[in-house]
This record gives sequence, structure tokens and C-alpha cells, in this order.
Amino acid sequence: MTYTERYFQSADGLRLYARDYAATSGPARLPVICIHGLTRNSADFDEVAPWIAQQNRRVLAVDVRGRGHSQYDANPDNYNPLVYAEDVAKLAHDLGIARAVFIGTSMGGIITMTLALKHSKLIAAAVLNDTGPTLSQRGLSRIAGYAGSVRSMASWTEAADAVRTINESAFPSNPPEEWMKWARRAFADNGQGELVMRYDPNIALPIKTGKLKATSVAARHAFRKLARKRPTLLVRGGLSDLIEPEQSDWMRKAAPEMQYAEVPDVGHAPMLTEPAAQAALRDFLARVD
Repeated sequence: MTYTERYFQSADGLRLYARDYAATSGPARLPVICIHGLTRNSADFDEVAPWIAQQNRRVLAVDVRGRGHSQYDANPDNYNPLVYAEDVAKLAHDLGIARAVFIGTSMGGIITMTLALKHSKLIAAAVLNDTGPTLSQRGLSRIAGYAGSVRSMASWTEAADAVRTINESAFPSNPPEEWMKWARRAFADNGQGELVMRYDPNIALPIKTGKLKATSVAARHAFRKLARKRPTLLVRGGLSDLIEPEQSDWMRKAAPEMQYAEVPDVGHAPMLTEPAAQAALRDFLARVD
């Protein structure tokens, strides 16, 4: 399925990007805004976004500033959820979207929770994909170990091997062709015979310097404001080291009405193409106008 490329300007003048998938014919339903993880980009949704669009929903998959086709920020201090949330709100405003369903993977879920603090009316419902207000230090340390540190690659095979090395513990059943697909999402040809990661290495500074905490009072407040006021679904990878049972149990107690789905044999974070994830998403979206 094709998509339209959208460029928009942030409040501080950066040129940002999103993929826009048109809904199929049928009664109009609330659009969906998909937000990727820390070192990822909009291409992570290249399979799930068309699937959602076929359910009569427009889907926007964003490149958060510093990633993909979005401009890098000269000020690394702006690589934080408060700024990211304002960028997403600006995109929605520019496109005339007053309410949407949000799907946030990892960092994307943190951005969604942050939106609930200042732009609560924008969020009609939310899917938190293997993320939340309390995170496992084990997963944070693992991510800090590779984020912003991957060197350039000389071939697509080498890039696929690098992606596999980072992610195979979370996706032990991935076949070789899946790793190549991931490599083409994560790397780009720089025109000089090298493949480079599609993000600014400075995006990793908050997690590498310890500014990103495993939890905080503000994060827990944001989660409660999100999940207690609207339909919310937590999708957790059964092998996840970022949202382990301790963290998911806390979230389910803090928001008893929140729906929950676990994706077996997958770690951080499910791609949302897995049968268990799609069954949960289909049921959740069917209940949201």
C-alpha cells in the first residue's frame, strides 16, 4: 500500500516528516498516529500501518526529530519527550486532526503519555507497545549499550548482521530475510559507499547520561492521566527486558480498566505484526469510533 509523504515545520523551525496512509473506503473513523522507538523511524510501521488503514482509518507514522527523514536538531537538549510531544501535536494541528488513536512503541509510548499532560483532548485512545511509566533498569542498560554507537556498514549483509546481533535475543525466531528487512528500515546509503544509521547519534544522550530515569513521579502521573481517562491497551513482549512482569503489574493495578495483551516469544518491542498483537489491536480498535 502506498503512502503520501508529509513534511511539516516544528514550532522551532525544524523540517519534520510523516508517512500518511489513506483509509480505505467506508465510514470514516478516528485516525491513528503511530510513534516509533528511540533509534527507530516511521518505517517500523510499514506493515502494520496499511493493515490498520484497511480498517477504515487514516494512519500517520511519524519520524521523530533526529530520525529518518526528519531534520536533526543542533541542540541535543531538545531530544526529549516534552519537545517530541509538541512536534506531534503540531503535526495533528497542521492536518486538522482534533482527536486520534495513538500507538506508541517504547519511546513513542512515553511521548504519548507526555501528550496526555498538555494535549489530553487530542488522545481518544492509546496503545502502549512495551513501554510505560516504570521501566526495567535491565532493559534501559541494554539500550544504552548500543544506542548511538553503531558504526557505518560496508554492505547490506553487514548491516543485517549488526541488526541481528542487537535484537536476536528479543526476536529469537526471526529468519534471515526479516533481519534484512529491518536493516533496510534502520540504515541508509550516505552516497559515499557506506550505510549509516538513520538517526542522529545525539538522540542517545539522555539514556547514556542517565537523564532518562526508570521511573518518576511525573511519568506515573502522566500514565494515570492517560490510562484512567480513555481506552488504553498495553502490549507487552513476553520476553521483554524493558517492561517485565513487575512493571506491567504496576501499570495494571494503577489503571484497572486498561486492556492487556502479551506477545509470546518476543522481547522489546513487538512489531505489532505478530498474531497475538494483531488480535489485540483489532479488538481494541473495533471498540474505538
